[in-house]
Amino acid sequence: MRYEIKFSGHENIRSNHQMTIEITKESHLTPQGEDLKNKLKDPNTRVTFSISVGPHEFIIKGMGHSDLILTHSDDIVIRKSNFICPRTLAVKCDKASDMLPREMVSLLQNPKTIGTFTIIVE
Repeated sequence: MRYEIKFSGHENIRSNHQMTIEITKESHLTPQGEDLKNKLKDPNTRVTFSISVGPHEFIIKGMGHSDLILTHSDDIVIRKSNFICPRTLAVKCDKASDMLPREMVSLLQNPKTIGTFTIIVE
């Protein structure tokens, strides 16, 4: 399964958190949403996330978890820890926002920047 979400930059992006990456978006549901939720609730599921902006791509690898709630309509958080709340999309991730290259963060701070957030579920 592969999902691509287009997004815009924002001047308040700081990318300093050492344990998470948070993506905030407007509510949007697709028919494929339930398939994704079921797959993410399998603890053997491997998830790859990609944030692409300009010439930069940042890859994060994480895992599904049987206790994922997946009910928050506006925010998703991918975590290095096993902490789970309604916003958690994946746990045991290998990177957090503080690892984003600073050149990429600079691009993300421009509201005119358009990027792609990709989710690949295996």
